[in-house]
Amino acid sequence: MRIIPLAVIGAALFLLSHALAETASKVLPGMEPFPAAVQQHLDRALQAKGDAYTPRTQHLFEDGSPHYTNRLMLEPSPYLLQHAHNPVNWYPWGEQAFTRAQKENKPLFLSIGYSTCHWCHVMERESFEDIAIAEYLNRHYIAVKVDREQRPDVDGIYMTAVQMLTGRGGWPLTVWLTPDRSPFYGGTYFPPRDGMRGQRTGLLTLLSRLQAVYHQEPDQVATVVKNLTQGIRAAVSPEASAEHPTQTALTQATERFTTRFDTQYGGFGKAPKFPRSVTLEFLLRYSRRTNDPKVQRMVVQTLEAMAAGGIYDQVGGGFHRYAADQKWRVPHFEKMLYDNALLAVAYLEGYQITGREDFARVAREVLEYLDREMSAPGGGFYSATDADSGGEEGKFFTWTLPELDQLLSQKQLRLAQSHYGVTLQGNFGDANILHIARPLDAVAKELGLTLEQARRERQDVRAILYRARQNRRALHTDTKVLVAWNGLAISAFAKGAHILNVPAYATRAKHVATFLLTQLKQDGRLRRSALGTRIGGEAYLNDYACLIAGLLDLYEVSSELRWLQEAIALQAIQDSHFWDDKNGGYFLTANDAEQLLAREKPAYDGAEPSGNAVAAHNLLRLAEWTMNASYRQRAQRCLQAFASEVKQRPTSMPRLLSALDFFLDRPKEIAIVKASTDDTAEPFLEQLRRHFLPNRVLTIVTQGDELATHQQVVPWLEAKRAIKGKVTAYVCEQHICSLPTADPGIFAKQLAVTMPRSVVP
Repeated sequence: MRIIPLAVIGAALFLLSHALAETASKVLPGMEPFPAAVQQHLDRALQAKGDAYTPRTQHLFEDGSPHYTNRLMLEPSPYLLQHAHNPVNWYPWGEQAFTRAQKENKPLFLSIGYSTCHWCHVMERESFEDIAIAEYLNRHYIAVKVDREQRPDVDGIYMTAVQMLTGRGGWPLTVWLTPDRSPFYGGTYFPPRDGMRGQRTGLLTLLSRLQAVYHQEPDQVATVVKNLTQGIRAAVSPEASAEHPTQTALTQATERFTTRFDTQYGGFGKAPKFPRSVTLEFLLRYSRRTNDPKVQRMVVQTLEAMAAGGIYDQVGGGFHRYAADQKWRVPHFEKMLYDNALLAVAYLEGYQITGREDFARVAREVLEYLDREMSAPGGGFYSATDADSGGEEGKFFTWTLPELDQLLSQKQLRLAQSHYGVTLQGNFGDANILHIARPLDAVAKELGLTLEQARRERQDVRAILYRARQNRRALHTDTKVLVAWNGLAISAFAKGAHILNVPAYATRAKHVATFLLTQLKQDGRLRRSALGTRIGGEAYLNDYACLIAGLLDLYEVSSELRWLQEAIALQAIQDSHFWDDKNGGYFLTANDAEQLLAREKPAYDGAEPSGNAVAAHNLLRLAEWTMNASYRQRAQRCLQAFASEVKQRPTSMPRLLSALDFFLDRPKEIAIVKASTDDTAEPFLEQLRRHFLPNRVLTIVTQGDELATHQQVVPWLEAKRAIKGKVTAYVCEQHICSLPTADPGIFAKQLAVTMPRSVVP
């Protein structure tokens, strides 16, 4: 008989116990082990992450490997992957989750958010990493996670439900569903336990109560479901009106914005304050329409206040998501591509109207920030960066006085303290959110500097702080490339190229457009997103509408006909798959997309502008270029589709009101014809830059073959030519033109002529 040494037996028992513990750790609390095939997929996905992978969870072994891995490990979404090591048995949105809920007669717990959302991170740490909450969810619910940026259709339906239930919405969005996907309760952020963060009822208590209601009071649940479903369907797809809105809607909206305007700090309302560029865009158009300087001053004051506040990254450029306070000082620090693209345009238009160089500077800094920090390989832009660094909100962006003392010279430190409001006490804990506390000219005088010297010193300070900031723990970047948001970026860079006369911005816009059209257009249809080499998701209305708008802006600044032709082709696809023949307007989802509780027809401007508003504006521009009346007729039906909503809640849809302003105007059709490619249109473009003409279309073309090709798409170019071999400008309205001119001064006078804006053409 062979004698086995005790040391060998001990080692074997240790290895066996470790293997058993590792196996047990894979079992989520309150759950049976995953089926072998599922577990193998999860193990392979985790192994594929490599040795450098850091699991996002507090439940770790000593070697840094995660205790738990759930089905979200198999998903591409950065947001879903953030929850892949929660002890919650998360499912992605899909039939598997709903089939299991039906089979086991369990309610669903739906959680919707996005990867750079601060309060989503808070709820994850507090609740979804909590073993007791995870165990309760796993035993009594089917838990589903959704990335709102990849599934705006799902988010839109259940956001409407929560707004109907609570009167407000936001993210994280938390909804309780029946197995047929119908909501019966919901809210936004919930703390884990009763009494925390000032809320009487915590998530664990809610889970218990609602699970009991679902099983013990099915009639009550059915009544809530029926009423909510009816309300959702009515809310997301309103009935059309026989008439389109009139100028009265523009006036009423402006009056309501005026009553909400913060005369002390700019913006609208108290706190929190969102930089709704669509509101500023509309008010600038109304001010032009009515020649009302008071309305323009509201916009200018708001642009000033935002640029001076902590909501603006004074070191690296770019705007944070929103301000938690009335003074724009304390932001939630995430940065979104769509916010910055839209705000760049707002500052560009502010510069056009006022000629203020500080507005032009902000626009440049925003565009340069996007190009520098948000560029994706291949040509697109990433979606967002996080608010948190190392688990602390704002740590990446804030500064203590001792930190600045170590980095800056004494002269630079004095400038930073006085200009940016830096104190030892701080304004965000013991740290400082930089904001413009005192104007630079006043600081220059105080320090005995000229204004130009102070500007150079400020630039040096920003450069030093930016380099120092790069050594901090990097922010999480959501690397999804979304078509809609990149369409907004194309518009921003194209308009920046024109208004600031920076051709490089047009080149950047072309790179984005080329990437989207070559990589995210498959079998003639757009896809929603790219994540590395993974292209996926059905495109939505906003993807088509925002990309079409970007291509039209790119056509104006580049004079390359292909962008207009691509826009026309995409518009045909959008009309085919999204148009509502019965009531007008466009649905959010295509006619062959997944059928949800309702098919939303978006009208309201939320975090992004409404797809229908962008689409209506696109149609009106296309009608001007192509002389195709069907585009204008479709735009009119868009406006009619939301006429009742405009009447009731005009301030909720300022982008649609901007489209209405275009519809009620006599837009200018501007053609600049060059005799040869060696000619320059620059003297005319310089005049055009000085005029705020939001309701116009522009074509710059060279006489000869190029002009003949353009005429096939833009028929009103017929008979336009470079007179006597000189660059010649044509300014027309409803295709009736002023005398052609080779004189930029006369051209400027023609641009300044406006018809009465109250007249409906």
